[in-house]
Amino acid sequence: MEVATEQKRTSVPVLPWMRNPVDNSLYEECPLNFLPFLDPRLEAALCNMGISSLFPVQVAVWQETIGPGSFERDLCINSPTGSGKTLAYALPIVQTLSTRAIKCLRALVVLPTRDLAVQVKEVFASLASAVGLSVGLAVGQSSIADEISELIKKPTLEAGICFDSEDFLLGLRSSVDILVATPGRLMDHIYNTKGFTLDHLCYLVVDETDRLLREAYQSWLPTVLQLAHTPNQSLYPDASNILSPTFGSLKTIRTFGVERGFKAKPYPRLMKMVLSATLTQDPSKLAQLDLHHPLFLTTGPRRYQLPEQLKSLKVICEPKFKPLYLLVLLETLLGEKCIVFTSSVESTHRLCTLLNFFGDRQIKIKEYSRLQRQTIRSKTLRAFRSGEIQVLVSSDAMTRGMDVEGVKNVINYDMPAYIKTYIHRAGRTARAGQTGRCFTLLLKDEVKRFKKILQKADNNSCPVYSIPSESIESLRSLYTTALEKLKDSIESEKHGKRRISTKLSKKKEKSA
Repeated sequence: MEVATEQKRTSVPVLPWMRNPVDNSLYEECPLNFLPFLDPRLEAALCNMGISSLFPVQVAVWQETIGPGSFERDLCINSPTGSGKTLAYALPIVQTLSTRAIKCLRALVVLPTRDLAVQVKEVFASLASAVGLSVGLAVGQSSIADEISELIKKPTLEAGICFDSEDFLLGLRSSVDILVATPGRLMDHIYNTKGFTLDHLCYLVVDETDRLLREAYQSWLPTVLQLAHTPNQSLYPDASNILSPTFGSLKTIRTFGVERGFKAKPYPRLMKMVLSATLTQDPSKLAQLDLHHPLFLTTGPRRYQLPEQLKSLKVICEPKFKPLYLLVLLETLLGEKCIVFTSSVESTHRLCTLLNFFGDRQIKIKEYSRLQRQTIRSKTLRAFRSGEIQVLVSSDAMTRGMDVEGVKNVINYDMPAYIKTYIHRAGRTARAGQTGRCFTLLLKDEVKRFKKILQKADNNSCPVYSIPSESIESLRSLYTTALEKLKDSIESEKHGKRRISTKLSKKKEKSA
């Protein structure tokens, strides 16, 4: 039966262009002063960011996009977490756009979560400011009115001169060259923001591709591709093809002509870069991206890659006392920065609440989930980055792709169901060549299944990390008290929610 399953797995069709990838691991780190064609202004900006050389994936993407490559084809990048994918696409895009003469939206970067988008925007902003480019953010962190004022520049109205509404709309301009967005807020601007246009879009980056393709997000991808598509593209377009109704006489920057090596096919109008640490190989999902002569960049022969300096460990727990094993483990780690992963938002909230009912344990533990307001999440993340908080308890959705310096340990409180989940969790540590550990708390009946999961990443080394039984026994009385407090806390929260729900219902009845 297992043989048949394995044969079925290996017979899954793989697209021809994925069979012969470019191996990033063949590239070596490159000092900035040896990187060909790098703008001196960007070199200075990178040095200010504390970057003196590029990692292999960054060098590989640079070689394919600047110089001979020049974005002639779409790129699909499968590289381990912490390998530097954000800078890999941000640097060549900023360099290419640095010669633009007129400001309009030319690059769109789409990410699945607000916090990840904020992080990526900061990377772009550090580079873009050095060459006179502007970067915008559309994630719903502020009101849509505030975002519109940041993204769209209105025409200056002179006293005594009347503008009709049509002239006013033609005068609207983009205030940014690059936009970092989440799908939902991007769709809000596409449908509702006057002057927001993708007519001039040159680059589309889809980061965390597998997740963005798995969740529809209001059909954002087909909408973007449709709006950014140039119909009737030909080798010699007339003016009507390259004039934007929104921008009046402004000509868009299009790459027309014949491609070298692609049998005289016209250039694509929109260049795409798709990235993930666990890039899907499903042809039906990849087809949604409408890729043009894609080039597949990956690291090594294995599909699933863990960070090189990561050490995987397992902790065997008794079911009744699993939270105690976690608490003892956290105390053993002596205040090192840790992220604890659970299987759901509800589990995150309950576990964090429970841990904080154990009294003063000299470890500051905070929840990080979508149940919290954005302002609270941002404050928590800042405190975690600064070291004020040592432990962050989170579900998978919130920290995917997040880069927090100094995270020494990742702890899987709930066993990940898939190797992709393990890779994205574990990738919060051992980043950029640093060492890190990933602990997984397991019940005895989960050990065998967990071993099979790790084997998919060719990881056969996961020793047991022992927790002394006397440490668990010493906490049992405190545990009973903490569980009672947790029960009361949950009941109180439910009562509060019911009270709020009742008030809202009464308001609706009155307004009706």
